[in-house]
Amino acid sequence: MPRGFNNWSAVTVIKFLQRHRFSYPHTRGSHFYYVGAVGGRSHLVCVPVHGKSSIIHPRTLKGIIRQSGLSESEWRSGD
Repeated sequence: MPRGFNNWSAVTVIKFLQRHRFSYPHTRGSHFYYVGAVGGRSHLVCVPVHGKSSIIHPRTLKGIIRQSGLSESEWRSGD
C-alpha cells in the first residue's frame, strides 16, 4: 500500500527497519538506534520514540530516511 510521509509512527518505522535487516544495538533515553548495511555500507539510524502511537514529523522522517540509506521509493511502498 503506498504511503505518504505524514502518517508514520515510531512503531511503524521500527518495524520497517527490522524488515530491512536493521538490528537494535542500544537506546539512549527515548531514542532507539538501529544499525544495518545498505549497499555495502553500514548505517546508524536514530528513531525518536515519544509514545507508541505518536506520529513522527515528516521532516524528522526525511532525516531517518537519509540516515538509513534506503531510497524514498522503498519507504513510500512500505515493503
